[in-house]
Amino acid sequence: MKYLLGVDFGGSSSKATLLGEDGRVYAAASREYPTYYPQNGWAEQDIQDSYHALVDNIRAILKETAIDPGDIAALALDAATHTAVLLDEHDKPLRRAIYWTDSRAGEEAAWLKREMGEALIRECYNSVSSLWTLPQLMWLKKHEPEVIKKTKKIMAVKDYIRFLLTGDYATDSIEAMGFLLLDARLCAWSERLCGLAGIDKNIMPPIVEPTQRMSPLTKKAQQDTGLTEKTVVIAGATDTVMEVYASGAVSVGQATVKLATAGRICPITDHPVVDPRLVTYRHVADGLWYPGTATKSCAACNRWYRDTFGGNYEEMSQAAANIQRGCEGLFFHPYLQGEITPYLDDRLRASFTGAAGFHTKAHFNRAVLEGVAYSMKDCFETLKELGIAPKEAAAIGGGAKAPLWRQILADMLNIPLGTVENVDSSLGSAMLAGVAAGIFDGHQDAVYKCVRVTGVTEPDPEGAAFYQERFSIYKDIQAALAPVYHRL
Repeated sequence: MKYLLGVDFGGSSSKATLLGEDGRVYAAASREYPTYYPQNGWAEQDIQDSYHALVDNIRAILKETAIDPGDIAALALDAATHTAVLLDEHDKPLRRAIYWTDSRAGEEAAWLKREMGEALIRECYNSVSSLWTLPQLMWLKKHEPEVIKKTKKIMAVKDYIRFLLTGDYATDSIEAMGFLLLDARLCAWSERLCGLAGIDKNIMPPIVEPTQRMSPLTKKAQQDTGLTEKTVVIAGATDTVMEVYASGAVSVGQATVKLATAGRICPITDHPVVDPRLVTYRHVADGLWYPGTATKSCAACNRWYRDTFGGNYEEMSQAAANIQRGCEGLFFHPYLQGEITPYLDDRLRASFTGAAGFHTKAHFNRAVLEGVAYSMKDCFETLKELGIAPKEAAAIGGGAKAPLWRQILADMLNIPLGTVENVDSSLGSAMLAGVAAGIFDGHQDAVYKCVRVTGVTEPDPEGAAFYQERFSIYKDIQAALAPVYHRL
């Protein structure tokens, strides 16, 4: 038996998945690490935490399964994009990485949109907001110029971890789009955009394909992880495309609806769909794209609510299930760190609206779930306008495992939501490693062997009609409060 390893680095933890050549998952391990919030609207990560998590997870899997490390044929990594690691001349990180949910670069993003908006979209296929690396680097150029001056390499998170494993300085063609420094038409770094960030384009990493075989594991990496030189390291890609891949969405017309730290709806197309309200990326399958919407705070809202007001997810969900649709007039808008689709507004903030004396904590529990689903409906309506809204989708992400939340979302979007056995991005990375190593005969074969459908959540017609009617109130509240948020 040959095995494949996929390792994901998320907002709060890293997960590793061990996949067999027969398509079965044999083991998984996870380790949490912190995201730091030094100021309001800021979010940062210590990249060393990610490497230590990878080491711990791989060693935990080897210990649990007792397999011969030499039987692990290939390894691929993925992580959230837009999160740059800046290295000095000695290849040491100069500061904590600015995580993609960070909104400090709002002024820089506003300047770019004002001065270069349409030209930027044509060149990068994406509109600018504070989540992209370009405005983040511009913020550093202004506020921490010594960091930019000392920067000799710029890497994405998974690329830096792979650099520690192999010594290769490279990124993949999907990840490269997340910097907003790439001319997407040519798949080449833009000298003009790099200049705005105060860097030479030559310090940006060479661009390879996600299935590219990289250098062998270094001796230190072998000692750290317990792996051997027999394990081939693959370039890998971003977490979202790996989740899309792990759901089985590798054909035009398929789609995913993601309830994770952020929320995404990603239909699969055979061409880039360029619109300022979308985030558009290449797919790992040749010739395909996954233009998607983005709700900035999705499951992050549920976690914030739990951590702030107490309880655990199961108890919160059970209490929410006893509350009728609409929470008797209580609304929640999930803009904890601004919003992307369709508003592109970093200054929006979260709020509960319509609270009355009879509302209980259970009402607020459900309002959070409904509020995120309303935000996803806002995204869905954007896809409708563009003619690419899916008629069905696979529900992915941690939030999609909750039956109540999944049903609310199916009703809100009024489409069936399928579920599969495992949609973690680390599984997608393991599948990709299998294709690159020749274990699987292409992407369709990997999906056929590894993706197992477990059920479908059908929309309730009564629920769909109810939420459609109430959606206009949700929109009216957003429009009324946006000027107030801007004054806070």
